[in-house]
Amino acid sequence: MSKLKKIAPATYLLPKEGAMRVPGLIIASDSLMEEISIDEAIQQVANVACLPGIVSYSIAMPDIHWGYGFPIGGVAAMDTTTGVISPGGVGYDINCGVRLAIIPEEFSKISDLVKHSLLKRIFELVPSGIGHGQTHRNPLSDYDYHQLLEQGASWSIKQGYGLDRDLEYMESNGVIKGASHEAISNEAKARGKNQLGSIGSGNHFVEIGEIEQIFLPSIANHWAIEKGMTYLLIHSGSRGFGHQVCQDNLNAFIKMGYAENLPDRQLVSAPINSEAGKRYFQAMAAAANFAFNNRQQILHATRLAFQEICHIPPEKVRLLYDVCHNIAKFETHEFEGVKRTFCVHRKGATRAFGPGSEELSPLFRITGQPVLVPGDMGRASHLMVGCGNPLTWGSACHGAGRARSRVKSMAAWKGQDLKKVMKNQGVHVMASSFRTIAEEMPDAYKDVDLVVEAVQEASLAKKVARLKPSLVIKG
Repeated sequence: MSKLKKIAPATYLLPKEGAMRVPGLIIASDSLMEEISIDEAIQQVANVACLPGIVSYSIAMPDIHWGYGFPIGGVAAMDTTTGVISPGGVGYDINCGVRLAIIPEEFSKISDLVKHSLLKRIFELVPSGIGHGQTHRNPLSDYDYHQLLEQGASWSIKQGYGLDRDLEYMESNGVIKGASHEAISNEAKARGKNQLGSIGSGNHFVEIGEIEQIFLPSIANHWAIEKGMTYLLIHSGSRGFGHQVCQDNLNAFIKMGYAENLPDRQLVSAPINSEAGKRYFQAMAAAANFAFNNRQQILHATRLAFQEICHIPPEKVRLLYDVCHNIAKFETHEFEGVKRTFCVHRKGATRAFGPGSEELSPLFRITGQPVLVPGDMGRASHLMVGCGNPLTWGSACHGAGRARSRVKSMAAWKGQDLKKVMKNQGVHVMASSFRTIAEEMPDAYKDVDLVVEAVQEASLAKKVARLKPSLVIKG
């Protein structure tokens, strides 16, 4: 901590030393810096800076906390000729991400009885918890796998799980190109076979509530969002499929000797242009496309619940955006006055491209892309708009970030009626187990309001709306 130097608003420099190839860059307010210092996340920022081919900085977002190899909240861009691709820089839950839908119905005008029925019906339609849990489709065949892994979310839409227009409101139109089913093990396919359309465990969720506050009316108007409207937030990823893809490639890289001469074995990486590196990207892209399909099918199930319980037709549950926050992507950025392609790793970080970005669909090219920042189930989540800051490769935070480990949270809440505690805070929660609720209580997380303030202060993204949760399903 003593080595950090504040160089701009909410921006700290970690000087280059030892084996570091580039300096570190940490986005955080002064108060958040005190929380960051409690773990080894800053050392992980320094470790990432040692990787071959890293460009500019090893970056951490204000929701930073300790992770596997890379810190969660980490961003690193790699030169495509000399750089490496790192499974630890993506994470086990490949394309864990968030999608936000808006319902043009005032949340306060929906009766409590209807709200409770809606929550219960979604809990029935969207499986949650560890392991399997599909309820609305048959297990995937090999042919299904080949199609969805390469086509992304468009595959689910062709099967009737969504609307054609949904694709315009997803990062990269709901597909990471370059995927290959041939790069996937049979074990990975088996683990994902019954898991499409399910939340999973841990911090994954479905959340419904009210748009509580508007900060940027001009952007909100462009996106057809008003104070008081109902929102739907979905957080899930590639389930056991992506976990196995990560593990398969970590094992392969270690066996090939790529973990040698690194400050942390968990940073094991392969050269981007090596056969191993190319195969990992093909497998990672396939898992990312699995995740796009997973969130698409969860959205479809929640649309059915809104139609059945609230008599709101599916097309009125309007997808605003879907973002990845565990991914490595080839992107073109201007660096030192020249446009170049880099492999940008974002692990617990969200793309936050600004106005004019050619990658964005026409609506968001005008405004900048939506940045979705879930907080915790008791306080708030946030909707922001990207500024496209080149310092962070157009990246921002992905959530509040944990302030307390799952074990400590379990111990703190042992023996209490957690559903009653949350109900007293105005939140009705359903989950597959007591453990999940205890691990995910609001005080296990940093204050998301402080996190997004730091992001805005550093000019990574701007606050558009604050979202107040009321109905929550936890994995």
